[in-house]
Amino acid sequence: MKQEPSSILVVDDEKEMRELLKDTLEEDHYRVVVASDGQEALTCMQAEKFPVVVSDLRMKGMDGLGLLEQIVQHHAETNLVMMTAFGTVQSAVEAMKQGAFDYLTKPVKADELLVTVQKALRESLLRQEVQQLRQVVNREFAFDQILGKSKPMREIFDLIRRVADSQTNILITGESGTGKELVAKALHFNSQRKLKPFVPVNCAAIPDLLLESELFGHVRGSFTDAKSDKRGLFEEAHDGTLFLDEVSELPMMLQAKLLRAVQEREIRRVGATRSTAVNVRLIAATNVMLAEEVKEKRFREDLYYRLNVIEIRLPPLRERKEDIPLLAHGLLQKSLAAQQKHIEGITDAALARLIDYPWPGNVRELENIVERAATLTQTSKIVLEDLPLNIRDIQGEGQFIEDAVEQILPLAQVEWSYIRRVLEKLGGNKYQTAHVLGIDRKTLYRKLSEMEEGKI
Repeated sequence: MKQEPSSILVVDDEKEMRELLKDTLEEDHYRVVVASDGQEALTCMQAEKFPVVVSDLRMKGMDGLGLLEQIVQHHAETNLVMMTAFGTVQSAVEAMKQGAFDYLTKPVKADELLVTVQKALRESLLRQEVQQLRQVVNREFAFDQILGKSKPMREIFDLIRRVADSQTNILITGESGTGKELVAKALHFNSQRKLKPFVPVNCAAIPDLLLESELFGHVRGSFTDAKSDKRGLFEEAHDGTLFLDEVSELPMMLQAKLLRAVQEREIRRVGATRSTAVNVRLIAATNVMLAEEVKEKRFREDLYYRLNVIEIRLPPLRERKEDIPLLAHGLLQKSLAAQQKHIEGITDAALARLIDYPWPGNVRELENIVERAATLTQTSKIVLEDLPLNIRDIQGEGQFIEDAVEQILPLAQVEWSYIRRVLEKLGGNKYQTAHVLGIDRKTLYRKLSEMEEGKI
C-alpha cells in the first residue's frame, strides 16, 4: 500500500518565494500547501494537521512570531521552521527560544531546506508516536483493565485509587500469578509520575554478586569488569517508580543498603565516594509472608516497616471464583486480538470446568489455558475438549457445599455455581435447566447474562 506524502505548510507574503519553496519541496515528494500570512496559515491548520510549517519571520498581517505563538499554544504536534533575512538572525534565535524548531537564512538553499524539513518532520512524527504510546499505556493500565467484580477486587480498586497519587511506599503481596506487577503499573500510570520511568526488577532473577551494581550502579574500576561508569536502576527510575518484585530474595547486605536509600533518598554507586540524590517511589512485591521472614531473621524488620507502609494483598483466584467468567472472556479477547482469530466465546460446560479448577497458578495459569484453548479450538466457541485433561476431569460437586460453608460464600455465588453445574449436566439445554430449577427461561437467561458480566 502506497504511503501518503507528508504535508508541509509554507507561509510567506512573497508569491515568488512561496512558489519556489513549494516547487523545491514537491520535487522531494512532499505535499505542499501555501499561505500568504499567519492568519491564513491558521485557517489552513484548522482544516488539516501539518507536522511541519515553514514560515517567514517578517510578513504583513500576522507575522512569523504571531504564528509561532498560536502554534505553541494550540498545535503542539507541529514543528515550525522560521525563515529570516541575514540581518534579523537574532530575531530567529529568539523565536527558537519561544518554541521554533529551527531557522533558515534567506536566500534559502534547497539542500538546507530539505535537510531541515526532514529533521523537523522526523521529530514531529516521533512526538506523535510517543503520545500514541502514552495513550495506549494509559488505557492498558487503567483500573478497568484489571478484571474483577468480586468484593475483594472492588476493595483493592478502591485502595489503588486512594494511594496511587501518594508518595507512600507500597507492598503488594499475593501468590505467584495473581497480577502483582499489573497492580504496580496501575499505581504508577495513574499517578503524577506516569510520564516518568516505571522500572521493574525481579530480585530473584539477578545473581547476588550483580544485584548491587544493577540497583545502585558502579564507577569505573570498582571491580574487574567495570570498564566504565554505570547508572543503576535507582537512577534510571529517578522521578518515577522502582518496582522491586520478589523483594524477599534480597540478600541481607543489600537490604541494609536499600534501607539507607529509602530513608535518606540517596544512593551510592559501587566504588563511589559520594552519594547521589534520587527521587523514587518504591513499590515492592512478594509471594511469601514477609512478617514470617522477619521472625526467622531472614528479612530486616526495619526495612519491612519502611516498605510495608500500605499493603495491597491480592487474593488467589480460588478465593474469587465469581471473577473467573469475566477474566476468561477478557483474556480470550486479548488472545484473539494477538492471534487475529474469531471465536464467539466459551461454552457453559467449559466455563463450569474453569470455575471448578483450583488454579494453583492463578490468573497467569488461566491466561495460558485460555490462550491454549483459543489456539486449538476448531469450533466457533471454546468447548470442553479444548481444555487440558486435568481441568476436564475436575469434579467439583462433592466438595462444593463444604467449601462454600468453609469460606462462608455469599448465596449469589452458591446459586451461580449450582446453575452452571445443572446446565452442564443437561448438556447446555437452557429449557430443561430452567424446568429443573423451577424458574422460567427469561429468569435463567437474565441470571446467565449477569453471571457472564460479573454482576453477581
